[in-house]
Amino acid sequence: QVQLVESGGGLVQAGGSLRLSCAASGRTFSMYYMGWFRQAPGKEREFVAAIRWSGGSTYYADSVKGRFTLSRDNARNTVYLQMNSLKPEDTAVYYCAARMTIAQVRVLDASWYDNWGQGTQVTVSS
Repeated sequence: QVQLVESGGGLVQAGGSLRLSCAASGRTFSMYYMGWFRQAPGKEREFVAAIRWSGGSTYYADSVKGRFTLSRDNARNTVYLQMNSLKPEDTAVYYCAARMTIAQVRVLDASWYDNWGQGTQVTVSS
């Protein structure tokens, strides 16, 4: 198991930027993928982006492609989500998640992930 702690959320005006961090601790050497999801009030949790922990593969939701960028720092066991050109519809609680074991890749499926962080609020004002 790993423990995940998100940070970096906040209030920003439309068009602004934020960088979210997800710091992992525990059995980080076993991580296969890390993903970001978000959930707005009254809506289902939706996929945002995912990255293979060993590198080489990244995935983005169409709604954030070209605006959000994932990166990772293996030495710090941290994944970053750089969010640019933010829109009011990006407002949500953002969750970090980790998949621990190698399996058929289903990064868009929240149930595919084994561990979740507590979430960080992102609010984009118009």
